[in-house]
Formats: sequence, C-alpha cells, structure tokens
Amino acid sequence: MDTEQAEAYRAILQQQLEDLLREAGKTVSGMTDEHENFPDPTDRASMESDRNFELRIRDRERRLIAKIRAALERIDEGTFGICESCEEEIGAARLRARPVTTLCIDCKTEQERQERIG
Repeated sequence: MDTEQAEAYRAILQQQLEDLLREAGKTVSGMTDEHENFPDPTDRASMESDRNFELRIRDRERRLIAKIRAALERIDEGTFGICESCEEEIGAARLRARPVTTLCIDCKTEQERQERIG
C-alpha cells in the first residue's frame, strides 16, 4: 500500500474516531444531567431500558474505538492492509468496507467457519 492510500485510510479512521468520541461524550453528559424522578414504575422501567440499550451501543463503540486506534498504529508501523494470518494484502474493497479489519476475506471466512464448528 502506498503512502497516499494509507493517508486516505488514516483520514477515514480519524473521522470515525472523532465521531465516536463525540457521541460518547454526549452520552456521558446526558446521563449525568438527567435527574428525573419517575413516580410511575412503567416510566422508570422504560427509561432504564432505553439507558441500558444506549450503554450497550456505547460498549460496542468503545470496542470499535480500540480497533480504530490499533488500525492507526498499523498505519504508523506500515503493516496496515496486511492480513495477520496469511500476511497477504487485504483487498481494497474489504478495507473500504471495514478499514479496521486485520484479516483478508479468505482468512476471515475460514475463521468464521471454524467458530461455527467449534
């Protein structure tokens, strides 16, 4: 992968990271600002269910943030776009679809097949 391509992926990853961190900040401030009192148990249960759902989404985003940071490190190290398993180049279409990927499509397919078996 040439420098220009790597920098294009860096820009995409940086934008995704900034967006995720901004949303995480909104969630934290929203949860600390809410001091609502719900005398109705149904209203309270609904609010807690919504909050639980939002926290699960943020947890997934937290894991994605870690993957984005790891991908940025791989760009710095010059290993971005190289499959961790077979050490071949990951296809451009796969990287465009999922720039945090560490496996080529063949190795990922095999990994998923092994997970179904085991």
